[in-house]
Amino acid sequence: MKKVTKSQWIFFSIIAILYIAFVVWDGNYWWLLGLPVIFDIYISKFVPWNAWKNPKNKALKKIAEWVDAILFALIAVYFINLFIFQMYKIPSASLEKSLLVGDYLMVNKMSYGPRVPNTPLSFPLVQNTFPIINTKSYIEWPHWGYKRLKGLGHVKRNDIVVFNYPAGDTVALKSPSNQDYYFSVRHFGRETVWTDKNQFGDIVYRPVDRRENYVKRCIGMPGDSLQIINNDVYINGTLLPLPKNAQFNYIVETQGGMWNDRQFRTLDISVEDRYWLNREANGFLDQLGIEKNADGSYNPVYILPLTKAALQKLEKNGWARSIHIMPDSISGKEDVYPFDDSLGWSRDNYGPIWIPKKGATIELNEKNLTLYSRCITAYEGNTLEKKDGQILINGKPATAFTFKYDYYFMMGDNRHNSQDSRSWGFVPEDHIVGKPILIWLSTDKDRSLFNGGIRWNRIFRLPGNE
Repeated sequence: MKKVTKSQWIFFSIIAILYIAFVVWDGNYWWLLGLPVIFDIYISKFVPWNAWKNPKNKALKKIAEWVDAILFALIAVYFINLFIFQMYKIPSASLEKSLLVGDYLMVNKMSYGPRVPNTPLSFPLVQNTFPIINTKSYIEWPHWGYKRLKGLGHVKRNDIVVFNYPAGDTVALKSPSNQDYYFSVRHFGRETVWTDKNQFGDIVYRPVDRRENYVKRCIGMPGDSLQIINNDVYINGTLLPLPKNAQFNYIVETQGGMWNDRQFRTLDISVEDRYWLNREANGFLDQLGIEKNADGSYNPVYILPLTKAALQKLEKNGWARSIHIMPDSISGKEDVYPFDDSLGWSRDNYGPIWIPKKGATIELNEKNLTLYSRCITAYEGNTLEKKDGQILINGKPATAFTFKYDYYFMMGDNRHNSQDSRSWGFVPEDHIVGKPILIWLSTDKDRSLFNGGIRWNRIFRLPGNE
């Protein structure tokens, strides 16, 4: 072994200390087997680790330098993306006006502790599918179980949280983005979904960490009892204040003519949210309290999402002849979790429902099976069946079940335009990704790049938790 310089010992000591700290944090002590490799790289140098980067051919040496730089960058991005930060774009209006479509977020995984990946062999910065070529961006083996490393804190009520889509375990690749596999099965039948490849495509399974990322506000904590009454949320019987920028859909009858772009923008309503109701709803406008004109016609009627501030502005400016909050008959009683019509729940009047808590035990009866069977099977990995009047879990008779995970109830601030826990149920703790900490870019798809296309006032802003 050649003489070892002082600088070699310093570099080795720093890297070894950082490596050991990472192993302790991760808790997988078999990673310590990597210490001899680090020692050899910096000190003993028995193995010529860098030989491939020093070929005699100058052209090959240049290529080797580029490959080395690219590999280093990919590895660095992989670990940063895995354990520290992840970039995320707001794709839908479910959290408007707290977060806007086109906001680009930096998500801190340290906020709640990063997860050890279920599928560690994956391409960085790609969630599950390579664009264009449409092939998987990860390898399913090895597959590791759920483990979360120590973080800076825990999920709190009213936190805006990024998580993996709970209903995204099974995916029909050609289904619209707002229709998950289970929605398609309920409406078209399992056989149709599995056999009609033209409409639904292939059916694939995705591990937890490869499911699509969603962002919502956490309003229900483990162990809470939650109920929604006429759009008001009650937690353990106490009214939960609305987020500052929460909005609901309203049926707005104009004073006469169609509104122009300036009027919509005054109320901060995007092009996508300007829904003109008349052409599809003349048959029941009168049921909504909309009066006919003398000639038998209706004024233009819109369904519009409005914040409290926008509603007050509309009530004062005289543009509307009448304003009604959208009733359940339109907001929908269909496709409300747990999809049991006998409960009589809707998006605006929901529950009461108890949110499962780690270590808590429930009695196994018909109602609890309706509410929690997906938690027992899909999220906690058990089999569940009813046979000869008995309930069997993992093949054994059971009268009670104890949860091993904490669960959360997530909702969007755009209450009538949000696919959230009212649509697909609870979010298990192993699906939690992190907390948005910075809006680093915001674009407005309704405007051109040089005409308000970049929302400069939102850049480098902290996502609010009002």
